[in-house]
Amino acid sequence: MSNETITVINNATGERHDFPLRQGSLGPAAVDISSLYKEAGFFTYDPGFMSTASCNSAITYIDGEEGVLLYRGYPIEQLATKASFLEVAYLLLYGDLPDEKALVDFEKIITRHTMLNENLKDFLDGFHYDAHPMAMLVGVVGSLSAFYHDSLSVNDPRHREISAHRLIAKLPTIAAAAYKHSVGEPIMYPRNDLRYCANFLHMMFATPCEHYKPGLVAEKAMNLLFILHADHEQNASTSTVRLAGSSGANPFACIAAGIASLWGPAHGGANEAVLDMLLEIGDVKEVPRYIEKAKDKDDPFRLMGFGHRVYKNYDPRAKIIREVCHQVLDEIADVNNPLLELAMKLEEIALNDEYFVERKLYPNVDFYSGIIYQALGIPRNMFTVMFAVARTVGWVSHWLEMMSDSNNRIGRPRQIYRGPTQRDYLPISKR
Repeated sequence: MSNETITVINNATGERHDFPLRQGSLGPAAVDISSLYKEAGFFTYDPGFMSTASCNSAITYIDGEEGVLLYRGYPIEQLATKASFLEVAYLLLYGDLPDEKALVDFEKIITRHTMLNENLKDFLDGFHYDAHPMAMLVGVVGSLSAFYHDSLSVNDPRHREISAHRLIAKLPTIAAAAYKHSVGEPIMYPRNDLRYCANFLHMMFATPCEHYKPGLVAEKAMNLLFILHADHEQNASTSTVRLAGSSGANPFACIAAGIASLWGPAHGGANEAVLDMLLEIGDVKEVPRYIEKAKDKDDPFRLMGFGHRVYKNYDPRAKIIREVCHQVLDEIADVNNPLLELAMKLEEIALNDEYFVERKLYPNVDFYSGIIYQALGIPRNMFTVMFAVARTVGWVSHWLEMMSDSNNRIGRPRQIYRGPTQRDYLPISKR
């Protein structure tokens, strides 16, 4: 921790106030203004919290200018190409990569928790046949506290760990069950002999009357996507989980809140929006015209899946996923799929167009993930669900970190009030 301070001078009164500068292990320093209102009598104003650090965290580091993403200090490029998803999950939860025994034990624990309480089937059956899978995911995850209330004390470290394991294990089962409900097929039970990603694909695509063996390319692509989506620092959904958790809410409620936040088209729904955009373009011959529309500031059309709120360089996840995307298309996808052909043409033009290159509007992870999911046969309304399954690992890691932080306090942002000043109530006859 730095001993440096920042001095704030109130020009109206001439008063000077010193605030400590907090320096992390990487990244820019932060001015600690926690006592600003008490000492100086005013708030800060930061819409979207783009210049505000809301917590201390040792989980994920992002350098948007340089295109760097680290999980617990490990570059995403190394983890995505060398690790399994559960290996990364262990890293995010506990801070270090597991040795061989620790990983085997962790895999056994997660596998043991993949089953759902049978009564949850009745809950799923209560949803309308065409309910969005994300709506089902929010509802079912939020209900888990009613089924697993044996370990809900947020003040008990062991209870917190069990809940984290349950969430990581059960999200794929719930997600697959939501999909099966939406297509009118029987829910498939998890199989303990399959790896995490292969098991998820089995629950998605197997039926009681037909054996399904997940392909290695599909499993590898799913493993990669899940690692890339596992965490991304204090984004909207992670901040939502932390804010909900700061009140002492149970972990299932907190993750349900995170899922609801992720559902937004500006967040987890972005890869679904990419497919909507491709459907709007419709034909490869139309790509040049839509590229020009995207350049026109007076045209409402925007290229979805290009650029990023944080990364001002090439999204490091997109570099990794692009290679796997092309591999999946080569080995799995229908070569005559016009939507995938259109996407590849759009990528080709945008990567070589001076307008996009100058502005660093590169294809991001959402652009490629939607294309891969499409190639794997996963329907568009399941794209954000897939994101939620992966991001649950990050959410529970942040929740665990926050709950063990002695400085944790309930979140309570302030505001600039712009409503009417005080006025008196008038009887309805005099209004």
